[in-house]
Amino acid sequence: MVVSMTGFGRSRAESERFSVTVEVKTVNHRFCEFHIRMPRQLLKTEEKIKKKLGEHIKRGRVEVFVTLEGEGIVSRSVHIDWKALDELVLHISEIKNRYSITGDIELRDIVSREEIIHIEEIEAENEELELLVLSAVEDAGDQLVQMRKLEGSALEKDVLQHIQQLNENISNVKKLAPNVVEQYRERLHKKMAEFMDSQADEDRILTEVAFFADKADISEEIARLESHVSQFKEIVKANEPLGRKLDFLLQEMNREVNTIGSKANDSRIAREVVEMKSLLEKVKEQVQNIE
Repeated sequence: MVVSMTGFGRSRAESERFSVTVEVKTVNHRFCEFHIRMPRQLLKTEEKIKKKLGEHIKRGRVEVFVTLEGEGIVSRSVHIDWKALDELVLHISEIKNRYSITGDIELRDIVSREEIIHIEEIEAENEELELLVLSAVEDAGDQLVQMRKLEGSALEKDVLQHIQQLNENISNVKKLAPNVVEQYRERLHKKMAEFMDSQADEDRILTEVAFFADKADISEEIARLESHVSQFKEIVKANEPLGRKLDFLLQEMNREVNTIGSKANDSRIAREVVEMKSLLEKVKEQVQNIE
């Protein structure tokens, strides 16, 4: 089945102490690439988050945002360097005595010295918080997967419609191909007759026609193109990441269409080729977003 690489999921998990919000967003990317933004105390949970989401996401850029709320997330404590403070007060007193400076030592003069007094923040780190985060990640991931599948279903419908139209163009080319050589023979016969007083050299015409028929033969390209279309329809049904396979197959299909356009010297086939190239370009744009 077709799964889109674009999706979004959001979940919130709560306990008596904490509240966790997780948002997961995915966009198209050649590989599976994770970008996780969360508070520092959750960094050790990063690999578990990747593993849980990686069970369902095989390709795409995955952006995860984790926010925390609640009491006890951050604890603060005051640290005082008493030795440094004693020396500071002593030196200030010596300076005042030596230079006869008046004035008292204000509390703000001491508190403002970060090397003496500073507040240390310690972020909470416990099993309860980790379980909440992983629970929210799982729920957001489920929402994301459902959205990717829903978009994938729409993508599948769209690309198969284009592939069906492509198949009709191939059938048209297949019908036109046999007439190309015959029409060339008639044009050649007419031109040679005009230059040779209504008497055409049949042997020369046959030689030229045979050469043209070999050069303009597109039967192999049509057969390969039909095979590629059949493969495309089969791959779409597979229960695995499809994007890279489909992208490669489209390159092969485009190559065959270009060859048909260059070999078949016929305006009607040329119109079909233009239409086929347009369809392949539309399918390619859609396949870029398939996992």
